[in-house]
Amino acid sequence: MTATVWFVLAIVLVALTFDFINGFHDSANSIATVVSTRVLSPGMAVIWAAFFNFVAAFGLGTAVAKTIGNGLIDLSVVEPTVILGGLIGAIVWDLITWWGGLPTSSSPVAKAGFTAIIAQGWVKTLVFIVVAPLMGLTLALAFTVALSWALRRSLPRKVDRAFRSLQLVSAALYSLGHGTNDAQKTMGIIVGLLFAARAAFVDFPIRALHLTTANVIPLWVILSAHAAIALGTLTGGWRIVKTMGQRITKLTPFGGFCAESSGAITLFIASHFGIPVSTTHTITGAISGVGAAHRLSAVRWGVAGRIVWAWILTIPAAAGIAGVSYLVLRALVG
Repeated sequence: MTATVWFVLAIVLVALTFDFINGFHDSANSIATVVSTRVLSPGMAVIWAAFFNFVAAFGLGTAVAKTIGNGLIDLSVVEPTVILGGLIGAIVWDLITWWGGLPTSSSPVAKAGFTAIIAQGWVKTLVFIVVAPLMGLTLALAFTVALSWALRRSLPRKVDRAFRSLQLVSAALYSLGHGTNDAQKTMGIIVGLLFAARAAFVDFPIRALHLTTANVIPLWVILSAHAAIALGTLTGGWRIVKTMGQRITKLTPFGGFCAESSGAITLFIASHFGIPVSTTHTITGAISGVGAAHRLSAVRWGVAGRIVWAWILTIPAAAGIAGVSYLVLRALVG
């Protein structure tokens, strides 16, 4: 039992490591627009984003964590090595795409590694892989057109000054959305793991580790997941910032505000309904929507296409890595 307990606790640490790398990899989602518009310096931007990633732990619910924890995989047949294999696949793919400067999603990565899936629970998740970026794009396009018309008689200098302040708010809201949706994915993995291995913790002295239900997310899991993603965001992902902030389309504070606000609304809606979505897909769609509102040629569709291909490869690539990792783990630990 002791070996099983410590093995499970080691996987919990791996899950938090994945959460840290997720924050590191996805920090560009929160800071690229506000950095590229020069509203904040890179250093201040990561502090701003990390703070709101952590603040998202308070009062924004745990619906996504519950979906991940018991809505996508059958916990009665899941063993710790399956979850560890999925996490290894997620971490390796995240690092590969970070090195290549590709803003891919960590969400399908984390889920692709799990083989004991509940097909019914995947419908809304798979649908929102497509819906989230389209929603971000549509909202950003609508915001840009509507605000451009409303402010058509305003002096450009005054508009720029006003939106430099407003972009601080939109960046904070997007970081809240990013924190609440992405951190909850790790919460769900940890709770699912501890619930699946609950028999090993019946006599364990730390009672907080013995979970009798996967429908309640303990406070220590919530705080540790948000702390991990916030620390990861603090380290930054500078390779990806350039791709997100300027290579898709040129942004002004006005455009940055529209993109971040649209992304934040999309994430809040998805989180409210317990749908784990890709924050990367969402903000990329929103940035593309801002560019398309001016003219279609303002969006560098070649760069956007390269990102889309990376997204398409994410699930099979991560699943392949996870599968190999699982086989190796089975051979080593039995």
